Amino acid sequence: MAKIQRTGAYLDIVLTPLEKLAALHRDIRVPLASVTAINVVERPLDEVQGFRAPGLHIPSRTKIGTWRASGRRTFAVARARQAAVRIDLDEGKYHTLIVSVPDAAAVAEDIRTVPAKR
Repeated sequence: MAKIQRTGAYLDIVLTPLEKLAALHRDIRVPLASVTAINVVERPLDEVQGFRAPGLHIPSRTKIGTWRASGRRTFAVARARQAAVRIDLDEGKYHTLIVSVPDAAAVAEDIRTVPAKR
């Protein structure tokens, strides 16, 4: 299961080996300063829109990888019946990160404790 962790001035999405294979992607690192919004979503599969390129989609179960829609890119490790943290970004390769984690509310609150951008 993917993990979201703060490392200094960065936010890291750490993927398991199987998630890396499914997503055809490495771990993701984004600057905390680029985070514009953090929310907990109860139905993460519904939040991931567009077409998969590349990644894995098992209908009604999981979406792992990159999704593209209307000029926006979303990276997801989303699982059915497990809440996720949605992280909106203002710069970088992705516009949105959606990651299912066991305690999404606590993880989101931990990220929110970062001081506001200057």
